[in-house]
Amino acid sequence: MSGAPSPDATSLSPAVTRTIERLRLARITPTVRAADADAADRLARTLLACGITTFEFTATTPGWEKLVETWSREAPEATVGLGTVTSPEIAQRALEAGAHFLVSPCQVPEVRPVADAADRLLVEGGLTPSELRVAAGRGVAKLFPAHVGGIAYLKSVMSVLPGARVMATGGVTLDNAGEWLAAGAFTVSIGSDLTRGDVEANVRRLRAQLV
Repeated sequence: MSGAPSPDATSLSPAVTRTIERLRLARITPTVRAADADAADRLARTLLACGITTFEFTATTPGWEKLVETWSREAPEATVGLGTVTSPEIAQRALEAGAHFLVSPCQVPEVRPVADAADRLLVEGGLTPSELRVAAGRGVAKLFPAHVGGIAYLKSVMSVLPGARVMATGGVTLDNAGEWLAAGAFTVSIGSDLTRGDVEANVRRLRAQLV
């Protein structure tokens, strides 16, 4: 049969499979977005101190390259990705800095060869079932913006793509993260709702409602 690979594709490399497993175990993959690298570094260190070891910085944060390099070198216990990867150039720089995985808000076929050559996971964004099927067949798909269809939409997608690994992003909050996971999300990405205010208290609140 021709077409996109199925969500349970078995052609994933051991390295990509290990990263996927870390995302699965984490369940939460925070997006660490800040005005500058120093602020992003402080947020990430607070998250790490709270026991969150899987997260992504973003290419929209000035100084992200040095940030990724530092974390990949100095925090071996952390699984660090780079989000908002929209070009092969950004992808190459992120991988050279040591990013364990890449995340894009949309389909980026031009980035796929870069990620494949480096044997790294690329989480591509999509909204339609067709887009999500293609991305999930390559490892993990990013449902973005998830709030457009909401949790009911994710349930509908999962009913036709059983087994697909879908990261829900956009509109996921401290209060509804558990609902997204229960609806079938492989992992969820939370941004400002987690990193705004008292981060330690936010993490405790999040974990309480995930139990």
